[in-house]
Amino acid sequence: QVQVMESGGGLVQAGGSLRLSCAASGDTSRLFAIGWHRQAPGSERELVASWTEGGVTYLADSVKGRFTINRDYARIGLDLQMNNLKPDDTGVYTCNVIVSTRNFWGRGTQVTVSS
Repeated sequence: QVQVMESGGGLVQAGGSLRLSCAASGDTSRLFAIGWHRQAPGSERELVASWTEGGVTYLADSVKGRFTINRDYARIGLDLQMNNLKPDDTGVYTCNVIVSTRNFWGRGTQVTVSS
Protein backbone atom coordinates (compact mmCIF):
# COMPACT_ATOMS: atom_id res chain seq x y z
CA GLN A 1 0.00 0.00 0.00
CA VAL A 2 1.14 3.54 -0.72
CA GLN A 3 0.15 6.70 1.10
CA VAL A 4 0.26 10.07 -0.62
CA MET A 5 0.24 13.39 1.16
CA GLU A 6 0.20 16.94 -0.17
CA SER A 7 1.10 20.15 1.61
CA GLY A 8 1.63 23.81 0.83
CA GLY A 9 -1.69 25.10 -0.41
CA GLY A 10 -3.19 28.36 0.68
CA LEU A 11 -4.50 31.77 -0.28
CA VAL A 12 -2.35 34.10 -2.32
CA GLN A 13 -2.84 37.25 -4.34
CA ALA A 14 -2.45 37.22 -8.10
CA GLY A 15 1.21 37.43 -9.01
CA GLY A 16 2.26 35.62 -5.87
CA SER A 17 3.91 32.25 -5.40
CA LEU A 18 3.23 28.99 -3.63
CA ARG A 19 5.15 25.76 -3.37
CA LEU A 20 3.30 22.47 -3.14
CA SER A 21 4.93 19.32 -1.91
CA CYS A 22 3.89 15.73 -2.50
CA ALA A 23 5.35 12.88 -0.52
CA ALA A 24 4.64 9.18 -0.87
CA SER A 25 5.36 6.47 1.64
CA GLY A 26 4.94 2.72 1.77
CA ASP A 27 5.89 0.23 -0.88
CA THR A 28 7.16 2.54 -3.63
CA SER A 29 9.89 0.23 -4.93
CA ARG A 30 8.28 0.10 -8.37
CA LEU A 31 7.56 3.80 -8.67
CA PHE A 32 6.64 4.76 -12.22
CA ALA A 33 5.32 8.32 -12.09
CA ILE A 34 4.21 11.20 -9.88
CA GLY A 35 1.77 13.82 -11.02
CA TRP A 36 0.06 17.00 -9.91
CA HIS A 37 -3.54 17.52 -10.97
CA ARG A 38 -5.93 20.35 -10.28
CA GLN A 39 -9.66 20.73 -10.34
CA ALA A 40 -11.31 24.11 -10.48
CA PRO A 41 -14.92 24.54 -9.35
CA GLY A 42 -17.24 23.28 -12.07
CA SER A 43 -14.40 21.89 -14.14
CA GLU A 44 -12.90 18.50 -14.73
CA ARG A 45 -9.63 17.53 -13.15
CA GLU A 46 -6.63 18.25 -15.34
CA LEU A 47 -3.01 17.17 -15.26
CA VAL A 48 -0.77 20.12 -14.46
CA ALA A 49 2.67 18.55 -14.14
CA SER A 50 4.28 15.15 -13.89
CA TRP A 51 7.50 13.24 -13.60
CA THR A 52 7.93 9.78 -15.09
CA GLU A 53 10.60 7.17 -14.49
CA GLY A 54 13.57 8.02 -16.67
CA GLY A 55 13.22 11.71 -15.91
CA VAL A 56 10.56 12.58 -18.42
CA THR A 57 8.66 15.64 -17.23
CA TYR A 58 5.48 17.34 -18.34
CA LEU A 59 3.96 20.77 -17.76
CA ALA A 60 0.60 21.85 -19.08
CA ASP A 61 0.72 24.69 -21.60
CA SER A 62 -1.29 26.90 -19.25
CA VAL A 63 1.46 26.82 -16.62
CA LYS A 64 4.63 26.73 -18.69
CA GLY A 65 6.93 29.61 -17.82
CA ARG A 66 5.28 29.98 -14.40
CA PHE A 67 5.36 26.54 -12.75
CA THR A 68 8.32 24.23 -12.30
CA ILE A 69 8.68 20.79 -10.78
CA ASN A 70 11.43 19.35 -8.66
CA ARG A 71 11.81 15.65 -8.05
CA ASP A 72 12.95 15.09 -4.50
CA TYR A 73 14.90 11.84 -4.41
CA ALA A 74 15.61 12.11 -0.69
CA ARG A 75 11.98 11.29 -0.29
CA ILE A 76 9.52 9.89 -2.74
CA GLY A 77 8.25 13.31 -3.71
CA LEU A 78 7.55 15.90 -6.35
CA ASP A 79 7.42 19.59 -5.53
CA LEU A 80 5.45 22.06 -7.62
CA GLN A 81 6.76 25.62 -7.54
CA MET A 82 4.05 27.98 -8.71
CA ASN A 83 5.03 31.54 -9.58
CA ASN A 84 3.07 34.44 -11.03
CA LEU A 85 -0.16 32.81 -9.95
CA LYS A 86 -3.39 33.79 -11.63
CA PRO A 87 -7.00 33.52 -10.44
CA ASP A 88 -7.48 30.76 -13.05
CA ASP A 89 -4.98 28.66 -11.10
CA THR A 90 -7.48 28.38 -8.25
CA GLY A 91 -8.52 24.84 -7.46
CA VAL A 92 -7.84 21.71 -5.50
CA TYR A 93 -4.40 20.37 -6.30
CA THR A 94 -4.02 16.64 -5.89
CA CYS A 95 -0.98 14.45 -6.19
CA ASN A 96 -1.07 10.95 -7.62
CA VAL A 97 1.60 8.31 -7.56
CA ILE A 98 1.75 5.38 -9.93
CA VAL A 99 3.51 2.33 -8.56
CA SER A 100 3.69 -0.49 -11.06
CA THR A 101 0.20 -0.30 -12.53
CA ARG A 102 -1.56 0.98 -9.42
CA ASN A 103 -2.60 4.58 -8.97
CA PHE A 104 -2.64 6.18 -5.53
CA TRP A 105 -4.10 9.60 -4.73
CA GLY A 106 -3.65 12.13 -1.99
CA ARG A 107 -6.53 14.05 -0.49
CA GLY A 108 -5.61 17.30 -2.18
CA THR A 109 -4.75 20.79 -1.07
CA GLN A 110 -6.65 23.97 -1.84
CA VAL A 111 -5.01 26.79 -3.75
CA THR A 112 -6.92 30.05 -3.98
CA VAL A 113 -5.62 32.98 -5.98
CA SER A 114 -7.38 36.28 -5.42
CA SER A 115 -7.45 39.01 -8.03
